[in-house]
This record gives sequence, structure tokens and C-alpha cells, in this order.
Amino acid sequence: MTDFSNTKPPVWFWIVSVIALIWNGMGVMQYLAQAYMTDDFKSQYTAEQLEMINNTPAWATAAFAIAVFSGLLGSLLLLLKKRFATTLFLISLLAILVQLYHNLVVVDSIEIIGSIAAVMSGIILVLGIVLFLFSKMAARKGWLK
Repeated sequence: MTDFSNTKPPVWFWIVSVIALIWNGMGVMQYLAQAYMTDDFKSQYTAEQLEMINNTPAWATAAFAIAVFSGLLGSLLLLLKKRFATTLFLISLLAILVQLYHNLVVVDSIEIIGSIAAVMSGIILVLGIVLFLFSKMAARKGWLK
């Protein structure tokens, strides 16, 4: 006999999952804009800030890519109610930590970009933790298979 859970997630599960998808989609868009150095992207930064971005080592750029793409895939899997979302959110969170190490310790982006760097870093970290814990809770409650 197969054990299937018929536990339906509440409406707020879907709301959080859609918000997660939008948030991580914005992260992917930011990564792609930075990777391709679009004119719109460059217009938002000073020459010093662009120099910092251009000198980002490959490991930090890879951490950025891993963070946003695993977060986006995790969000999609939440909407599909798949348990693997938790693993992807953990990978995203670990990549966020690596990226924040680079941004806040290695290059001190707060000095170069300003206090918004600290604010955004805090928001990104908190949301990474929240999405990981949310997916763990959803799996524990039987909403994810």
C-alpha cells in the first residue's frame, strides 16, 4: 500500500510560494543584468561601484548565480509541492552566505555602495533563511511530496 498524504496546503502557502517565485525571479534578473552588463544596469552605479563589480572573483559570481537560480527552482518546486524545494533553498542559503562574505568582508561593499548594501544583504539573508525554514515546515506538514 502506498502512503500518500492528502494534506492540502492552506491559501497562505500559495501566497508565500508565489511571493518567493517573484523574489527569486527578480534575483535572477539582477544576476543576468550584472552578467551581461546591460546599459540599464550600468546606469545605476558609479564608476567605482562598476569597477568593484567587474573585479568580482569567479567564486563570488558563481555563488550569486547558485543562490538565485537554486532559489528560483526551489520556488517553482514549492508551487509543484515537491520536497526537493527544501534542498534547493538550503543550497541557495549557503550560496547567499558565500556571496555575503565576499560583499561585506572581502570588498566592504558598504563603504563603496553605502548603507543600502547592508540593508539589502540583511533582507536577502533573512529571506533565504525564511524560505528554507518555510519549505522545511511545509514538508513536515505533508504539503510537499
